[in-house]
Amino acid sequence: MKNQLRVIISGGGTGGHIFPAISIANELKLRYPTCEILFVGAEDRMEMQKVPEAGYKIEGLWISGFQRRMTVKNLLFPVKLVKSLWKARDILKRFQPDVVIGTGGFASGPLLQMANRENIPTLIQEQNSYPGITNKLLAKGANTICTAYPNMGRFFPEEKIVLTGNPVRQDLLKVEEKREEAFEFFGIDPSKKTVLVLGGSLGALKINQLVEDHLKEFEKHNLQVLWQTGTSYFNDYRKYAELEHIQTFAFLKRMDLAYAAADIIISRAGAGTVSELCIVGKPVVFVPSPNVAEDHQTKNAMALAEKDAAVVLSESHLEQGFRSIFFPLMESDEKMSSLARNIKKLEKPFATANIVNEVEKLLTTWR
Repeated sequence: MKNQLRVIISGGGTGGHIFPAISIANELKLRYPTCEILFVGAEDRMEMQKVPEAGYKIEGLWISGFQRRMTVKNLLFPVKLVKSLWKARDILKRFQPDVVIGTGGFASGPLLQMANRENIPTLIQEQNSYPGITNKLLAKGANTICTAYPNMGRFFPEEKIVLTGNPVRQDLLKVEEKREEAFEFFGIDPSKKTVLVLGGSLGALKINQLVEDHLKEFEKHNLQVLWQTGTSYFNDYRKYAELEHIQTFAFLKRMDLAYAAADIIISRAGAGTVSELCIVGKPVVFVPSPNVAEDHQTKNAMALAEKDAAVVLSESHLEQGFRSIFFPLMESDEKMSSLARNIKKLEKPFATANIVNEVEKLLTTWR
């Protein structure tokens, strides 16, 4: 295989699509330092900021999802789709990639569709146990489909599926060695237990309300809180950073240090987050989002809970469940240690490398 590769990676809308894409890019750069990598995202979405911060170029498409409810925005969808297909074709002709990789999200649809038409090999990576609509539509034309969960043949052609696991950021692989650095970075007290709250890159209203309702209880139990409110809710909750035991963030740029500082984590159960938490190996209380296709976050979380590797609280019984479960859990070092050991057993640290191995196989076969 030639050392000079040209790769386009497309995916975004949420961190669950963006960070796997960046992890794949980093692994490609590690193996092929001179390779050219271009990202393609959706205009006005978070990838347009996060990808350049990771050191990669990105171009945006004027594309958004089709709303499930009938709204005025849906009237623009056909126009956006056509314009995005045209621009995707133009990008492919200009960049001339050897392979195109999609990690889900609005922009990957037009780009991979045009790559298939131009006879460029494509690989898609599906993070969830229930695929997003974009990847389901692209599966027929894709050459390889990398999945994080087994038994995905009901959604994708079996002969194309490779079980690889989900990509994770490589800086998470040894977070236990960064604990002192994390204390200094966040300016927190090493003698107190630290609760890390994650509601996803955009935020989770129910989790934010839960934390707000229990600020006094956190203080009473001598707990300090690193609270990622999400970009959508930061202005509503930033005022609580005035409290000595609370720090609020719209977005945590140093997730490795946030995980290193944490003694316990309250989190949504998106597939990428679940994979990261298995690597990190800390006790987790999952609050799955009920507003996702086929309730796949609950399925992700329950897969761990069934192995005594996490605690799951549903939004419908969140207040009662949190009071009766969370604070007693914090008082039990034995239970905390058991959860940490069990979740660590489920890690798949080589997922990113496995996916890039499939990219190499694809390129070798294609040539």
